[in-house]
Amino acid sequence: MNKGFSLLETILSLFLIGVIIGLSSLSFLDKSPQYKLKKAVWEVNSKMNLARYKSIFKNTKFRIKFIESGYIIEKYHEEKKMWIMEAKKTLDGVNISATNSPIFHPLGTVSNLTSIYISNSAGKYRITLAISGRIKIIPM
Repeated sequence: MNKGFSLLETILSLFLIGVIIGLSSLSFLDKSPQYKLKKAVWEVNSKMNLARYKSIFKNTKFRIKFIESGYIIEKYHEEKKMWIMEAKKTLDGVNISATNSPIFHPLGTVSNLTSIYISNSAGKYRITLAISGRIKIIPM
């Protein structure tokens, strides 16, 4: 008596496993824009907090400029009287627009009230920045 699986049983089981993996990957692809949107909101929020704390600890102004698909963090150089770029980041799969470029001051305050809109096919978020430096995230 032979023990084990036949070639037909092995091929059939591998085919079924392939179909299951294929169907599950399609459901993950549908969620990709949602995850990109949430990641972009989290990153913009954390970079605004970083700019605020850097301005406090380094005792200089920092500004975040928002471009269509990302942001630029700039530091104010007192002697040259100009903004110097520190970091630039593009965020894939989202569109970003802002009403202003917030400037963070060494006392922890912000000179421009700002609303930042981050959107893609999965939805839209608004991030508001108050003069006190408080950041609020609102799903729309």
